[in-house]
This record gives sequence, C-alpha cells and structure tokens, in this order.
Amino acid sequence: MTQHSPGALVEVRVLEGPNLYFPRAAVKLTLDITGLAAAETEGVARLARRIGLASARPGDPETGFRQRFAARAVARLVRAVAAESGTTRLAVRVRPTVDPHRLVVAYPWRHRTRAEVLARSVAEVLDALPASDVEAAVGRAAAAVAAAEAGPAPQTLTPRVPVVAVTGTNGKTTTSRMIAHIGRTHGLGVGWSSTDGIYVNGELVEAGDYSGPSGAGRVLAHEAVELAVTETARGGILLKGIGLTRNDVSVVTNVSADHLGLHGIDTVDQLAEVKSVVAQITRKDGWSVLNADDPRVLAMRHVVKARPWVFSRDPDSPAIRETLTGGGRATSVIDGQVAVFVPGADPDPLVALVDVPMTLAGLSRFNVENTLAAASAALALGIPREVVVEGLRTFLPDSEHNPGRMNLFSLGEVSVVVDLAHNEAGLEALLEVASGVRRPGARLLLALGVVGDRQDDLIEKLAEIGARDSDLMVIAHKAHYLRGRSVEELDELLRTGAERVGVSGVTSYPTEVAGLAALVERAQPGDVVALMCHAERAAVYDWIAAHGGTPDGPETLRDKVRAAAGVS
Repeated sequence: MTQHSPGALVEVRVLEGPNLYFPRAAVKLTLDITGLAAAETEGVARLARRIGLASARPGDPETGFRQRFAARAVARLVRAVAAESGTTRLAVRVRPTVDPHRLVVAYPWRHRTRAEVLARSVAEVLDALPASDVEAAVGRAAAAVAAAEAGPAPQTLTPRVPVVAVTGTNGKTTTSRMIAHIGRTHGLGVGWSSTDGIYVNGELVEAGDYSGPSGAGRVLAHEAVELAVTETARGGILLKGIGLTRNDVSVVTNVSADHLGLHGIDTVDQLAEVKSVVAQITRKDGWSVLNADDPRVLAMRHVVKARPWVFSRDPDSPAIRETLTGGGRATSVIDGQVAVFVPGADPDPLVALVDVPMTLAGLSRFNVENTLAAASAALALGIPREVVVEGLRTFLPDSEHNPGRMNLFSLGEVSVVVDLAHNEAGLEALLEVASGVRRPGARLLLALGVVGDRQDDLIEKLAEIGARDSDLMVIAHKAHYLRGRSVEELDELLRTGAERVGVSGVTSYPTEVAGLAALVERAQPGDVVALMCHAERAAVYDWIAAHGGTPDGPETLRDKVRAAAGVS
C-alpha cells in the first residue's frame, strides 16, 4: 500500500488475491477528483474527447451530473491509458465513496510494477486538469506504462488440500474452531488460521492476527496439513485480498454492524458485499454454507457458483424449502435435535442440542447457529456423520477448546461469563447467556469495554444495551485497543449511552482484570458477572484461577440453566 501527498492520487493498494472488486488479484486506486469536479467544462470536454467520450455531457462544475461523469470518465481514462500502452480489454470498476470528491478505481493485474505505474500515471493525467495540454498528458501516461518493467506476478495460492473458509461478523472464530476440531476427530492433520494465530493439529505455531491472506498461505505451507480451515476477516479482504484462488466449502455466519466507517465500508449492505467474496470463490462443485436467518447472508446464494447449504433455527423456514427445491441442503433443529435435510428424504437427526456443549444446554442462540454451521460444513466436506456427531459432543466451551468465547466459570456461588462480545450482536449474546444462568432474584453484573476504532454511535449504543440489560455496569478499558482514542473520550461516550437509559455515575476501571475484580467483590451468591474480554484474556484466566475459580463442565452448566429456569 502506498500513500501519497496532496493531488489526485490518495492511495494505491495492491490486492494479491480475490477481493471486493474482482475474483483475482487487483489494484485498488483511491483518487481525489476535486480537480475534475471543479474544472471548467471546456477542459473536461477536451479530456473526454481524448479518451473516446466525444458525446459525453460532463455537466457544470460541482454538480451531481459532473460527479457521475467523473466516475465514467475515470474508468474510460484507465482503459485508454492501458490500451495505448499495449494492454487491451482491461476490466475496470469504479465505486463512489461517502466523500463526493473521492472515487475508488480497481482493475486486475498480472504484472505488479506495470500495474502500479498505470495507477500513478492515471492520477497524473487528472493532476493536469485544467491545463490545456491534458490531451498530451494521456499520451505521456501511456508511454510511461509502456516503458515500465513488468514486475512480479501475483502470489495467490492454489490449495493442494481441501479448504474451509469461514467469515461473518460474529461466530466465525467459534465456528472455524469447531470445524477444525471435527476434522481432527476424523484423524486429519488440520491447519487453522485465525485472529489468534496459526494452529496445526491444535498447537499454536505462530501467534498473531492471521485472518488475512498470509494466514492461509502459512497454513498450507505446513506439510502435515491435510485440511485447512481459514478464518477470513473483513480487513484482510479489503486491505490485501484473499490469499487463495478458491475454497472447497465456505461458511458465512451472519452480517451485522461492525467496523463501519473504515476502508470505504460505511453500511451493513456494503459489509455484506465484502463477506460475500469468500462465498463467491467457492468451487462450483463445493458447498456454500449460508445463514438462512440473516437476509443479507441468504441473498448471497444468488451470486455464488457453489451449491447452497443453508442453516436455520426454524425448520419451517421458507429458505429451507426453497433451497431443497433447488437441490441444495439444509440443517436445522427439530424437537431439540440438530437435523439435516436433503431433497426427497426425511430429516436426519444428528444429535440433541443438550448433548452439544457449545450450545450451553441450548441456551446460547448464537452457538446453536455456530453448531448448525459447523455441522453443515463438516458434512459438506464429506466427513462421516458419526465423526461429526462425536466432534460436536467433544468440543467444549472452555479456555482450551474455545478461548475467549462464552467461557463460563464458577467462583464459589458466583458465575463468571467471559466473551469477546465486540459489537452489538456479540454483547446481546453475552447478556443472553449470562441471564440464562442467573438464579431467580439474582443480579447480572457487566464489565463493558470497547475498541477505539468503532464509530461514536456504536460505542454509545453498546453502553445503552449494557446499562439497560444489566443490574450493575462498570467500564473496563482495553488499553491495547484504544486505537487513537483516549480513555477519557471513551468514558464520555460510554456514559452518554448509559445515561440514555437512566443509568448515571458509571465507574471506570483501567483494565479488564480490574473491572472483573471489582464486580466479583460486589457479587452475591447466585449473581452472574459478565466480562467483555479482548485485551487480557490470559490475565483474566489467571486471575479467576488464583481466586479459586473453576471452568464449568457440561453437567455444571446444565445444572445452572435448570436452576435459572426454576427447575429442580
């Protein structure tokens, strides 16, 4: 990625694999079109004629007509410079941004150096406006591209083993961990790339955030890997592209508001389009596992080539009927059993939800969905039914199998729930589980913290939800994830959100451990302490263990759920 000084060229980003714009390596060029938007019509008309838009109507400066002309003209300019330098039939896509003076332009590349020169040369033509020699600037740009060295080719990998790619706003880590566990249960050598690092056969081999293209490559580089499971995040797709040419099975868990306002993604619909890239590169003879309860995810079946396999908590969902009619498959819940649907046959009951520890005795709606997604993906890979069932039964919601995701502990008669819960949907899921293990008359105490790169309204909304649905809320900051904000700024936003639901005087603590300790000290027997944990997961586990806490096993959890429901 290259940033530039003021001028038409804002950024050049080279995407090494499938991306939001193309199913192969592409250059993403961000342009400031202020000069084109403000130039007198005569100069713009000269440019239009030079690039083959002789009959164009550019509109007056700084009008909506000029803005739309600019998008058309920039696409034609890229093609004209490429054609005159010897590259014909170049695909170009142009997208507007929230800034009317900025456009994103993308085109595929086969030779990196020449593709980057094309990007800079196009920007130089725009910089020539409104000079009278803008026509000559196009010729100079083409000459510069023709004279440039070709440069290296894309490094996109073609997998040598089956690949399951998992994406979504919530649940992708848990789902990918479950799939990897089922693969290992089948005796396969499994490599898993994620936000936590690279794991091979359950062992961490490289720590760090590997949810981007480098993660997939590092997993496939290990000779012991017979099945690759890749957690694919929004950032990696946008900033680098996907590192693989294809996958065999894709999973899209859901799409909700998260990381909006970053990298040109400002709406949930745009975010869904980014996530759909993972499904779009699934092999035609593979399976795309889609959440039928999320309309944006379900809509992806119209843009994928792979066969659809939907999952839904509702066995009577119209999406299931439609998918089966089209020859696809589905997974749902019937009479408390995970069941698989295939066309022309009765549903096949796999396993009872209460026997799947990750569902927290059926309490966690999100983990029920993750279970349905993981079972679908594993079966789509061809893993035998009985192995899938065994994998679901033996994957536990603890710090060993699923660290940082709905981990439950007992501290005497106080329950502690630890979860990432980094957005609205995640927080609501955490509160749902915490409420589900709270005895009648007991309280729910919440330690809430946020990552600094969220939008102001989202930060306030998280505090509003937390204050509304808990009996006591404190702020527990994530010092490593302030991302340009101050603690004081975050305190103000969070307290503003809490005050909307009548909660004032919210106490703030500098760390997650400090927030947890404060709430445990104030908890009474039967109370539940919920912690949004991101930055200090290991330290939180150590603190709980040092104070006599123990992880809840499936039996303990079932007992808590029954007690919370008033069932003896």
